[in-house]
Amino acid sequence: MNSTTLRLRMESLTVLSNLRNTEVYKAYADTMSALYTTPVEFCQKYAKLCRFHFENRDLGKLLAQEIHFDINVLTNQLHQPLSAEIRKAIDFDLYTINTLISLSGADFLEFAGKAYPKFSSTLQELPTFPAGSPLPFGNCEGLCQLYRKQGFGYFARANAYQIVDNQFQPIEHPDPIRLTDLKGYTLEKKTIRDNTLALLAGKTSNNILLYGDKGCGKSSTVKAIANEYADRGLKIIEMPMSEIQAFPMICESIAHSPFKFILFLDDLTFNSEDERFVALKAFIEGGVAGKPNNLVIYATSNRRHIIREKFSEREGDDIHRRDAMESASSLSDRFGIQITFSKPVKNEYLSIVEQLAEDYGLTLDLDKLHLLAERFATRRGGRSPRTARQFIMHQLALENGDAEDKKEQD
Repeated sequence: MNSTTLRLRMESLTVLSNLRNTEVYKAYADTMSALYTTPVEFCQKYAKLCRFHFENRDLGKLLAQEIHFDINVLTNQLHQPLSAEIRKAIDFDLYTINTLISLSGADFLEFAGKAYPKFSSTLQELPTFPAGSPLPFGNCEGLCQLYRKQGFGYFARANAYQIVDNQFQPIEHPDPIRLTDLKGYTLEKKTIRDNTLALLAGKTSNNILLYGDKGCGKSSTVKAIANEYADRGLKIIEMPMSEIQAFPMICESIAHSPFKFILFLDDLTFNSEDERFVALKAFIEGGVAGKPNNLVIYATSNRRHIIREKFSEREGDDIHRRDAMESASSLSDRFGIQITFSKPVKNEYLSIVEQLAEDYGLTLDLDKLHLLAERFATRRGGRSPRTARQFIMHQLALENGDAEDKKEQD
């Protein structure tokens, strides 16, 4: 295909026309357009395209990602029969993009040599780059299969997000913890898992409040659940309470997404006068817009009623006390499931220690393991799964340390 024909096709994208707004497509398009300007402008645009390749290595894969992250006519009509015109338009767009990707730096320089024959020898001295990988979907049917299997749109970019300045920000390196890493609390984890599976199946699911003692794995359980079912289209969005006003934006953004979402509110604690307390109550249940069916809210707190209560707030007559109690529970009551994570008793704590020791290959006599674990918990102010894990990490560090350190412990 000659450069003129390709340039015309590049300007004729329809279904995938959003690609024109991406950096990678612009780099290609600007270089093609520069073939019809001056040699200097071509060199400038071509140099930028080369640098873009050197920074990203494979521009074919990059364009494939941009198509995956796109929302277009096809994604909007994915679950209904497509017209022959739309199918033909998609095939046209994909063929054009694949042709563009197949061009190497040498091909661009050959185009430029024909456009500016006086500078042909100089142009041939410019750096080059290899062609990109072809798209993994060559036609409409292939792209439909990708969208149905892996989803589409902005949230196809990552499995975990956080809200920063009222905007979604992908988390590049989320906590990789899995359910198998968390010991104990079998019934608690099952309740959360069952509710999450209901969400993924499109069935009725509840918001969940996980409350109880610190260090018992409330936050870790939520993150582990998200990791466990990420391959089934489950996403997690962490929203700090400083971003509470982003709630309507979140709901609007995900309402038509093919994915399912956990909105994670970690370590909730309010004063009763806190404006965010009132706002969160309205957003969770009671607001006009409501939350979409593909979203559940999982929140953690060290307090069952989430707000800090004062004894003075319970003083007065019966009506005053009742109003204070109802206000305190008004937010937690909006969570259909409430799960308590209490500190483990001695046997439960030691069982967690034993399981972690086995996972990490810590070889200690069982009696000594128990003795040292209890001593460690006493120094740390109590038993908890977090204390158990810290104890194991401490023991592993000692095993890799000096013999003198071990003698001190004994």
